[in-house]
Amino acid sequence: MNRNLFIILLIVFNIAIDQISKVWVRANFEYGETKSLIGEKFIMQYVENKGAFLGMGSDMNDTLKLILLLILPTLVLGYVIYYIIKNKQLDRMSLIAFCCIVGGGIANVFDRIVFGQVTDFFFINLGGVFKTGIFNVADLSVTTGMIMLLISGFVHRNKGKVLHETE
Repeated sequence: MNRNLFIILLIVFNIAIDQISKVWVRANFEYGETKSLIGEKFIMQYVENKGAFLGMGSDMNDTLKLILLLILPTLVLGYVIYYIIKNKQLDRMSLIAFCCIVGGGIANVFDRIVFGQVTDFFFINLGGVFKTGIFNVADLSVTTGMIMLLISGFVHRNKGKVLHETE
């Protein structure tokens, strides 16, 4: 498959899955309603987030929100798209990771533009230290992409060390 087509399809897939899940939640939940998926461990609760990650920045003034939650993310996402299209040396895992990050980022920016806030609905509580805030599929895409980038970085760093040691 053409590389640029692959990039576009993966980004669009991430946006579509996120937007479909948010439309479904808004149609099937009352605001604040909670439904258990798996006991008290995996829960869905419909909330609207006016800020960024975990509601951070929701109390900022409107100008600051515009700059930090719309303009800056849009510029960064634009640069990342440019970077992944131009950089033909990216390994497949990094390319997929960047596409997940961009797709999730665009999906949340879209929500902020259209609705003025982001729909969140997943909550995980495995007890002890592992308890999340309420998040959405776009957040999951961005987080998955970041984890994939870290793994890819470690793999390629270690490959570089092995190559230098064998020379």
